[in-house]
Amino acid sequence: MIHVLYEDNHVLCVEKPVNVPCAEDSSGDPDLLNMCRDYIKEKYQKPGNVYLGLVHRLDRPVGGVMVFAKTSKAASRLSEAVRTHAMKKTYLAVLDGNLKTDQGTLKDWLVKDPKTNTSRTTDEAHGKFSELSYEVLARREGKTLVRIRLRTGRPHQIRVQFSSRGYPLVFDQRYNPNTRKGQIALYACRLEFPHPTLKTPVIAEHMPPQVYPWNLFEELK
Repeated sequence: MIHVLYEDNHVLCVEKPVNVPCAEDSSGDPDLLNMCRDYIKEKYQKPGNVYLGLVHRLDRPVGGVMVFAKTSKAASRLSEAVRTHAMKKTYLAVLDGNLKTDQGTLKDWLVKDPKTNTSRTTDEAHGKFSELSYEVLARREGKTLVRIRLRTGRPHQIRVQFSSRGYPLVFDQRYNPNTRKGQIALYACRLEFPHPTLKTPVIAEHMPPQVYPWNLFEELK
């Protein structure tokens, strides 16, 4: 069942469930893009194939807000919004450890290894510039809740940038060496972008589920 956050003739904003791929992949598992196509096909009783454009992605383990384009014009303009950073992406994350600073900006050069599907920090000559800003919302039981604004969109960027500084995300199976089994504590909580035809701001928001470690923080209720 698709949880729709905002919809009109041009865009469809939905909540991406955790562990659901954004689009069809080698796993063969149900993916969000085709789920949304089925939703549109059924709701509007559309015959034949349904157009729906994928303009950005979330890592498979990560849940939260995503937007799809319902027309080719919307796809082009939303893709341009992503490219020019007019689409503003805000995340929540829970870090292992008590982050000392209350806010800051992280800047790195990241390179991805396609063989292992991991990223790491490197030097300017070999990596892509990566930047985010963060604000600490709360600290509790040796964990830090942060709100993150992405300035660039590199693979695994948030996970690598915090892990490289000794504050990996809770339950991050790739970048937290001391983790136990659990759902990674990273959530895309807010998406803001100019409407592809009206140019007015569209804001879609959704909070993470009240399970550990999110439920440590009353600030999220």
